[in-house]
Amino acid sequence: MILVTGGAGFIGANFVLDTLARTGEAIVNLDKLTYAGNLRNLDSLASDARHVFVKGDIRDRALVRRLLAGHRPRAIVHLAAESHVDRSIDAPGEFIQTNVVGTFSLLEEARAYWSTLEGMERDGFRFLHVSTDEVYGSLGPRDRAFTEEAPYAPNSPYSASKAGSDHLVRAYYHTYGLPALTTNCSNNYGPRQFPEKLIPLMIASALAGKPLPVYGDGRNVRDWLYVSDHCDAIRAVLDKGRAGEVYNIGGDSERRNIDLVRTLCALLDRAVPRERGSYADLITFVKDRPGHDRRYAMDAAKIKRELGWQPKETFESGLEKTLCWYLEKLGPEQDYFRRNA
Repeated sequence: MILVTGGAGFIGANFVLDTLARTGEAIVNLDKLTYAGNLRNLDSLASDARHVFVKGDIRDRALVRRLLAGHRPRAIVHLAAESHVDRSIDAPGEFIQTNVVGTFSLLEEARAYWSTLEGMERDGFRFLHVSTDEVYGSLGPRDRAFTEEAPYAPNSPYSASKAGSDHLVRAYYHTYGLPALTTNCSNNYGPRQFPEKLIPLMIASALAGKPLPVYGDGRNVRDWLYVSDHCDAIRAVLDKGRAGEVYNIGGDSERRNIDLVRTLCALLDRAVPRERGSYADLITFVKDRPGHDRRYAMDAAKIKRELGWQPKETFESGLEKTLCWYLEKLGPEQDYFRRNA
């Protein structure tokens, strides 16, 4: 049994579905169902007894305590987080509450639960905290990719709140011995992503004939990781990672934002051609957001070397799979993503 927090969100839902399909291990799924949580992501599990969904807040310590005592999970995979940079600029308080206070509350209950375990149960327990590359700050065009030893330099309220949660997890390992691990991943993409994120926003807006907004000059660089590859990496760290360690997870796929949008437009041109012109004609450059980091790049050599993980998807193959999924969901009967773009 694993307790997953945030399991109705983008990465969380993919992790729950993928893990049940690949391992069959039962999952208790705790999610507050904020704007980014979507139970429809889990429709296929409605009658699956291996999946127990609980609506609740990770800051509700009494609830977490009951779940841990009642289900006795061998691990907690902590994915619950506020994660959108633009929202963190407008409302940073929510990010501090969920990402910092929420992680603290979860750590406290995990520590109390772990202290009750004995023998192999105690030795085998893990607390896996899923974080982001944004805690490391911004890179120049010729800087080496972030390693696990890179200094923290968060530049947005979102990345600062995740950095704070990372430090708490580290402290609970070093102070209390809680067998915790942290993963820092690059930009995820794939099925079931909330439509305010770049790739689903571009797909939905393009099909609706709306402008495709690109911040600044579009030359901000991100390393893109297909979400199922990320799920594989999380399981590898959970099963084989060393307690107290940090593992960077990247897709080896650095792309400028403008190049990503143009590639997506070219795929759409082939899949669902416009009556006139290319989808690229809809690209519109807009005012850059405050503190917009220029480049992220992840050095994933450690997880590859120590745990044998490698991304299976190239950026091109992952993007094609992603587009196919959204085109199916953007049909006339299922227009959730178009309406929310």
